Amino acid sequence: MKRLLTKLYSNKTAGAIRVFDVKSPLTQVLSILFVLICLFIIAFVLLPVVWVLLSGFKDIREITRGTSFLPASFDFGLYIKTWFQLSFTQYYINSFVVLIGGVFCAVIFNGLLAYVLGVLRPPGHRIVFAMVMWTMLIPPTTSIVAQFLNIRTTIDFIAELAGINATNSLLSVMPLWFIMGANAFWLILFKQFFEELPKEYMEAARLDGCSELGIFLRIILPLSKPIVIVVALFAAMAAWSDFLLPHLLLNGGDRATVMVRLFEFRTAMHVNDADRLRAVVFSIIPPMVIFSIFQKQITSGIATGGIKG
Repeated sequence: MKRLLTKLYSNKTAGAIRVFDVKSPLTQVLSILFVLICLFIIAFVLLPVVWVLLSGFKDIREITRGTSFLPASFDFGLYIKTWFQLSFTQYYINSFVVLIGGVFCAVIFNGLLAYVLGVLRPPGHRIVFAMVMWTMLIPPTTSIVAQFLNIRTTIDFIAELAGINATNSLLSVMPLWFIMGANAFWLILFKQFFEELPKEYMEAARLDGCSELGIFLRIILPLSKPIVIVVALFAAMAAWSDFLLPHLLLNGGDRATVMVRLFEFRTAMHVNDADRLRAVVFSIIPPMVIFSIFQKQITSGIATGGIKG
């Protein structure tokens, strides 16, 4: 075991345990214990996901019996049948409409405010930033009622003026976009990153007659690709998994998202338990794919945005 630990730690250049620490018996025991605990946590976290994925290959009779963890056969036709039976194509389109608009607003609006507070710094910017920080102390659920009433009143007023049905129009989706543009955490990430950018580029652009908006779009954003990617990924994950506000605004409409329909399936008479499990799989596939592909950008971007000076 000592040789194995020495080999594992021989190429380490950082961290709490180095290769010469492995010579201690206490360190060896703690290292093994730490690895076992990590493996247990990984198994504990992945077990429900694996169970749902495997249960999707079972029919309703096999699920009801519940005699085996593994399915009798891996029939992908069951997933395809549920996909078309529950019209998941439309729900995916609705969710991606919310996701794309939310990502755009998250990057542009939070980035613009961060540019003003971190680069331009007009009089009173400290007060504005303090007010933004205070919003992080307010639980989101305490303001959801007032937020919903304001949105609902505004949507109904605009829909009445335009003579359209707000429930089945893009108008009901737009508030979900704009809400993504007001996030204190993403603002902090942008602000800290913008403050470290070279000021010479901005000064040269101003001398060339470029406007502040042009500087933001043509200089700041291209130089800030790491943090833009991170905020975009966070916004995409949040927009896809958001349930409460889309449920209040889109419930019963043709633009309901995957999460809203997934909630409605719990009482649908035409949906059995096997279909519900496969619907859960459909709902978790995009976040899993996004995180699997961009996990390096997420971790490195947070570290970059959190380091100052």
